[in-house]
Amino acid sequence: MKKIVNVGSAVLGDGTIKIQSMTTTPTCDAEKTAAQIGRLAAAGCEIVRVAVRDEADARAIRTIRDKISLPLVADIHFSAKLAVLAVENGADKVRVNPGNIGGENQLRSVADCLRAHHVPVRVGANTGSLEKEHYQKYGKSAKALVESALGNVAAFEKFGVDDIVISVKASSVPLTVEAYRLLASLTDYPLHVGVTEAGTHESGVVKSAIGIGALLLDGIGDTIRVSLTEDPVEEIYAAKRILRACNLAGGVDVVSCPTCGRCEWDSMKLAQKVEELTFASKKNLKIAVMGCVVNGPGEAKDADLGIAGGKEYCALFRGGAVTQKIAAADAERVFLGEVEKLLKEE
Repeated sequence: MKKIVNVGSAVLGDGTIKIQSMTTTPTCDAEKTAAQIGRLAAAGCEIVRVAVRDEADARAIRTIRDKISLPLVADIHFSAKLAVLAVENGADKVRVNPGNIGGENQLRSVADCLRAHHVPVRVGANTGSLEKEHYQKYGKSAKALVESALGNVAAFEKFGVDDIVISVKASSVPLTVEAYRLLASLTDYPLHVGVTEAGTHESGVVKSAIGIGALLLDGIGDTIRVSLTEDPVEEIYAAKRILRACNLAGGVDVVSCPTCGRCEWDSMKLAQKVEELTFASKKNLKIAVMGCVVNGPGEAKDADLGIAGGKEYCALFRGGAVTQKIAAADAERVFLGEVEKLLKEE
């Protein structure tokens, strides 16, 4: 049975997938950081992580914590003192690497603090920080990542910590998927899933969708982050789309055909507007924007609402049956109005 780990108000291991991101502001600037977290929360973020580089960052967590509603994770490297300070200032979870936090005494101090405050920890491995022993034994491989991660888990378990979340990330999608599949077969701890250093928006979304999506369809993953060189809010939008594509989150499913030579109206523009209008809704609906009336209502007959276009007129349909014909010039206005009505229905 999957172990349950509570990160503030967020529960990991309960069968739902939590979306998270990381701020890009200096954590010591509490106002800017809290404002960015507010934007992330509005987009649908459920857990947020901040970088803790020094004592100013660690102490700012208290101020930030009082201004936000999301569970807050402190990301710390090289300093047991900062990990303890972050927890004492209200962090809901810490992300540390036992291998670079110091010796056994330093690790014990972090473990004692975590237990005293009932705060979980995320540990793991990625290809950029593999310990020498694992790299020499297995090279840059799934086995090396998993052995390293489980070694970090054992380091905390030794001191009585078992509220643990694990990650094994690589920038290679196949390696990431292989490592998480192996890890999932060996542990019941919740898994934080993502493709690290995925890149800029376009390539990063593709890599993340393939890697995270493949794992979610295998039933692997309890919390996800889409790592993009981009405004972190875009990470949330991408994560929500991945979850919806895997049928793991509610919301409006907007389907639209790729168009072809039969399309004689601007269905692409309308499809984009429908997605923008419906993206924030949590209603389980299917809305179709189809290029032509030749096969539009048939291909999207399971849609709650749909439109198929033509040069002179467009047809609105529900359940595959045409309910209304309207002039092509009025199609966008009328259809968006119908979408709004549908979103408001009880």
